[in-house]
Amino acid sequence: MKRLGIVTCLLILFMLPVGLFANGLSLNSIGPKSLGMGGAFVGLADDYTALYWNPAGLIHLDGAYVGIFVTDIIPMATYKYDAVGIDAKSKINHYASPNLMGYWTCRLNDKLKMGLGVYVPAGLGVEWEGKDLMAFTMVDANGDGVPDTPMGPYEWMSKIGVVNLSPAISFKATEKLSLGLAVNIFYGMFDLKRPATLRDPMTGAVAGFAQYSESSNGLGYGVTLGMLYKYSERFHFGLSFRTKMNVTMSGEAENPGMAAAGFATKSDFDRDVAWPMWIGGGVAIMPTDKFTLTADLQWSQWKESEETFVTKFKDAAWKAGSEATGENIFHLYWENALQIRLGAEYKLNEDMAVRGGWYYDPAPAPDKTYNILFPSITYNAFTIGGSYRMSALRFDAGLEYLYGQERVIESPGEYNAVPGTHNMDIFAFSLGVGYQF
Repeated sequence: MKRLGIVTCLLILFMLPVGLFANGLSLNSIGPKSLGMGGAFVGLADDYTALYWNPAGLIHLDGAYVGIFVTDIIPMATYKYDAVGIDAKSKINHYASPNLMGYWTCRLNDKLKMGLGVYVPAGLGVEWEGKDLMAFTMVDANGDGVPDTPMGPYEWMSKIGVVNLSPAISFKATEKLSLGLAVNIFYGMFDLKRPATLRDPMTGAVAGFAQYSESSNGLGYGVTLGMLYKYSERFHFGLSFRTKMNVTMSGEAENPGMAAAGFATKSDFDRDVAWPMWIGGGVAIMPTDKFTLTADLQWSQWKESEETFVTKFKDAAWKAGSEATGENIFHLYWENALQIRLGAEYKLNEDMAVRGGWYYDPAPAPDKTYNILFPSITYNAFTIGGSYRMSALRFDAGLEYLYGQERVIESPGEYNAVPGTHNMDIFAFSLGVGYQF
């Protein structure tokens, strides 16, 4: 009977629309140089990715430059729940993204510099082996009230991506102070596959499962404001502020199990989501001409943007059924999070440099809303990188490994969290090449 209670409680989860976020959603380090320095880049902002980190830094860069880089993220998640015999590992998938950024001096005013980027500031996902999670899709085949027959396997997958088109401008207010503005035009994409529970309309008992899937996209708009103050050649201080961005994701959901009740198997839907307000502050210290140290504090206001998501189905039957049960509402109740970042660079000569870094990235999701399709894990990350300049060309590389801190969820509770032991490590690398005009 204990097993019955556990499985029944968990089955409720699979009728719910799953949330769109993990603390891995906002990519931790944009650009191979900043990645190699642990993402501690707000107070330095001395390459083309200043467009993302702190647009005020663009004015201090020489001439014009175009850079391209590719970042690949490889999450490795584990989930263990002895009560129902689950010991699962996620599939090893690659979430690669190409990026393009550049800057040039404004011809009308040498105190202005323009920039433009098309890049991926957010993206992640996870995919599980369906056979490892069949304990979650069991039915009572012999009528004794105990789920005893597994169904499936079904697909369990989430994938999130965001592309940002971002024009920017940087202005030299004084010899020491520069200001910057970047406009962010977000295009978000989201795919999800999971089992959906089918229930007997008379008794409410679990009658079976069907493969639920959805795909959606949407646009959002915001700005990044930056300030960089060069107190001296040896000490710089920077601030960067990114506004909250609201996005209405629109798409189509499919549940073949709806046909059993005579309803449409597909429905369009809208879901309002948001990327949080972000504030970063950092310093850069140059003890010598060859050595640079950086430190950042970066704060995300998840609490104001990730509380609940409401799915608005367009089909009348889907809408009525989900609203009557409250299954159109997904609860998150995320907490604000503060990242701590440290970085270093050492120039071996005029053309070569090596880098290293570390950062602490706390999980914003509380235990009460934890979900295996969007793991929210606390990380300690270690990074390395380097660059080589060959005439007008520059090559950059950065690697990072995020060590996840194991999370133990005791029970589903009020919001149907997934109990068990959860963890995820992430390996990422970024390779870039740029040309100085």
